[in-house]
Amino acid sequence: MDNQCKEDGGTESQLVDDIAQELECGCCSELLYKPVMVSPCQHTFCGSCCLLWIRNGGTNCPACRAISTTASPSRPLQLVLDALLRNVPQKARTEREREQADVIYKSGTTLRFPSPREASPEPNVNISAEYARPCPHCSPNNTYGWSCPLPIPDPAVDLEHAWHLDDGLPTGHVQCGNCETFLALRAPSTTRCDFCQTYFCGVGVPSRCSAAPIPLQQPHGFTDIGDLIQSSDIYECFNSNTVEVEIMLDYITAQGLSPRHIYRDIVKYILEQPRQFRPLIEMELFIVSHVGPRVETDSLAPLHRICRSCACEIFIWGIKDWWIRERRKGFLEESIMNRKDCPAGSGCAMQSEFGHAKEFNHIDGKPVGFTTISAGSATPTEATETTAITEGDHSPSTAESIPAVTSAPVSE
Repeated sequence: MDNQCKEDGGTESQLVDDIAQELECGCCSELLYKPVMVSPCQHTFCGSCCLLWIRNGGTNCPACRAISTTASPSRPLQLVLDALLRNVPQKARTEREREQADVIYKSGTTLRFPSPREASPEPNVNISAEYARPCPHCSPNNTYGWSCPLPIPDPAVDLEHAWHLDDGLPTGHVQCGNCETFLALRAPSTTRCDFCQTYFCGVGVPSRCSAAPIPLQQPHGFTDIGDLIQSSDIYECFNSNTVEVEIMLDYITAQGLSPRHIYRDIVKYILEQPRQFRPLIEMELFIVSHVGPRVETDSLAPLHRICRSCACEIFIWGIKDWWIRERRKGFLEESIMNRKDCPAGSGCAMQSEFGHAKEFNHIDGKPVGFTTISAGSATPTEATETTAITEGDHSPSTAESIPAVTSAPVSE
């Protein structure tokens, strides 16, 4: 029997490796990320790899060099990738790789190959890296309807008066926290994140180069369920408990929820707390890395806008406790809710082991009055009290800052 189990385990492992090998990108030879399929040859690549190929002058399939027309997102292939990563999350691309790919390629975009007769676009190269380039509003005849009162001289036209970067930032300008171009502080399109105090131009890549109203922002790197599956941060939030993460992902899929929906729920919950986002700021949760320099302002200033990176920090920080609140609604199957509670609780060092995580529950997420079977107990016992949940209760410093919220009793 033991030999048979070992053989079965070896066969499954080999099958996973074979599938992963078939799902490698034809350009980077890594596991596909946001795959696209080239027509008509049907070779598959990462969306970002294919777009870079086209930007660098590619007019045909990178694999077979056949004449190609488009590269379209492959939903069936994405579903296969999602299923694979549910079982072997360690095969996911690194967070850094995913971030770089997301900057290049927007999920769901169909790419078109240029005709071989078309010349490649001219590269946008600065004349000199020593001088500041004009911002989009510096030209008096720009298309944005507003001109910079302190324009940066164009070094290509007036090198004598060009602004040397050794002199610091040009007057009235800072760098965009996303696209690195200079922006006019007073331009109507300029926005500032009230959490990390970074400015954004609003014109480079409008969906990314902006700080949006807090509830409306899109967390960076989390567009759909596939991003959740491939994020190592999500698994770290749950102490590498892949069983619990899989239960949560199945629930999210069944409920038709998106990362943005979850983010809004987290934001709504935080706004209901007396101090709202202040404890998170005191934790220095928003000391994030942006391209442009941060401009320090009053830390007690009103909070209205947030950038994608800071929204991502809130999303990752709050998703575990969001899941605890969702579990308390009692919508999960009884087979899941009836698992014995692990004596070590959410801090159990063994929950990263699949067998242990499958047998025991490590999340305090049962609704009030739910009957639970404690580990080592032969009969169910009715829960006599409910542990108060705080947003971020896995972080001691946060639990002290944000008051506990006790679930309301379930009506009989």
